[in-house]
Amino acid sequence: MTLPKFSGTSQSFHSELKKRISDYFNQAGKAPTGNFQLYFKAIFLTVAFIAVYIHLVFYTPATWLALTECVVLGGLTAAIGFNVMHDGLHGSFSKHKWINNLAGLSLNFLGANNFMWKTKHNIIHHTYTNIEGIDDDIEAKPLLRLCETQKYYKIHRFQHWYFWAAYSLLYIWWVFFTDYKKYFLKRVGSVPLKPMSVGDHISFWGFKLLHAFLFVALPINIVGFTPWLIGFLVYGMFTGVVLSIVFQLAHTVEDTTFPHANIATHKMEDEWAIHQLKTTANFATGNKLISWLVGGLNFQVEHHLFPRVSHVHYPAISKIIKKACEDFGVTYIEYPKMRIALASHVSHLKHLSHK
Repeated sequence: MTLPKFSGTSQSFHSELKKRISDYFNQAGKAPTGNFQLYFKAIFLTVAFIAVYIHLVFYTPATWLALTECVVLGGLTAAIGFNVMHDGLHGSFSKHKWINNLAGLSLNFLGANNFMWKTKHNIIHHTYTNIEGIDDDIEAKPLLRLCETQKYYKIHRFQHWYFWAAYSLLYIWWVFFTDYKKYFLKRVGSVPLKPMSVGDHISFWGFKLLHAFLFVALPINIVGFTPWLIGFLVYGMFTGVVLSIVFQLAHTVEDTTFPHANIATHKMEDEWAIHQLKTTANFATGNKLISWLVGGLNFQVEHHLFPRVSHVHYPAISKIIKKACEDFGVTYIEYPKMRIALASHVSHLKHLSHK
């Protein structure tokens, strides 16, 4: 398919934004990448994950404690994804490329694949946000209808009730199905993957086998099939809910839009930065605990405009971006509380539950 192009002007909003953010880092004498605060958090989350995994698998705690630890392990999986992998694969974790690559490899250890992620997320989602038919992140058919141009099925009448169940499947479906689908079809949705090198193929299969050993074969051998199955489902489903909710509150709420290109020209109405502001929302940015746990992805506007800036800087640059939006008369979408953003997401799903 023909990918759309964004409008551009000589005095663009994006150019002014980049200038203001660049001036901020120059004047503050800071690098836009991560700092000790981020590295400490990365070490803490990694050590906590390993400790919970070892205790859960090798020490076989009581059922109530084992199930609790499965939930905690799911939360840590999501947190490592948000805080370590995400910054690493965007090149914002460190100024050193090898450290970014190492941080990004955490995704492979957790069962997914960084090569597929870079195409799906960094290239497609960040460029063509909320454009139906291109942005694979808003494709959840047939279970969910996330924008008005998607096909309606009768099951969607109840999607604002069962969406939790659908979201719980994300991580398991991603690790055991969608990565393989992308690999064998050599595309993400309608967008072709770039050719994989020999190293990419080895990494894909090597880490998939390692994950299968650590999270399937070894636990089954130690605790038995049924306890493993129950524990893995609790772990995987909780991970899926957390990952899904953070994304959905940032893009599929009442105030975000789902633009499409002009059929004749294949051009979008807005320049890229304006498009990002129309399709992205912040939530609970005043809640430091949420910000810490989700790796600043509640500052989704800042992340989409400046994906190569580490999330530790989002609170500071958000003030600059808000002021630029005021100066240019551009709407900055933000929900003050997570529960308000969640209510907006449910309302969005309910609206789309009808033709």
